[in-house]
Amino acid sequence: MRQHIPPAWQGALRPVTDTPAFQRLCAFVDGERARHAVFPAAPEVFAALEHVAPEAVRVVILGQDPYHGAGQAHGLAFSVRRGVKAPPSLRNILKELEADTGLAPPGDGELTAWARQGVLLLNTVLTVREGAPHSHRGQGWEVLTDEVVRVVAALAPARVFVLWGLPAQKKAALLDPARHAVLTAPHPSPLSAHQGFLGSRPFSAVNAALQRVGLPVVDWRLA
Repeated sequence: MRQHIPPAWQGALRPVTDTPAFQRLCAFVDGERARHAVFPAAPEVFAALEHVAPEAVRVVILGQDPYHGAGQAHGLAFSVRRGVKAPPSLRNILKELEADTGLAPPGDGELTAWARQGVLLLNTVLTVREGAPHSHRGQGWEVLTDEVVRVVAALAPARVFVLWGLPAQKKAALLDPARHAVLTAPHPSPLSAHQGFLGSRPFSAVNAALQRVGLPVVDWRLA
């Protein structure tokens, strides 16, 4: 699995990937793939990192684990490929995007356009068994994604971190709120979106934070 980590991130993540614990994680995921359908496909597990080198990250949007339905997850948190029906969490994100920015709903839910602008669409856990949300939680992914957050948090100037849901919000302990903009909200899942995600206006808040630190704002339009 380590061979799929993009070269730009390999050195930064070596404190984790060179450990026996990471080897156990790889063995666990391989074992799961031998017995079950696991998403996303192995070459796409680190797709979020492929789109954004460490120094190019402006914003980290952090979720929970990948979509667990066939054909949905492709390695970018909350995103689906063109032609795939948007899952409920993504529909709530696009609903809030329209309410916050006035942008008309896009024809699909592929968020690659954001990734290309330095938005790291990362989950706390990078794989999942089909039909079993949180099935790969606690196996070691959280240690790797902690390291990703640390790498970005060490950059200058400060970056913007968007933490959606309780698993993502645990990463706040790795961040200095006096330095970085840390935006938190409930997960956009239908189970929690009405508890504070909808109406949180995260997209305008991200751009305001980027302006404060002198980084270019994100064009949130989707094709």
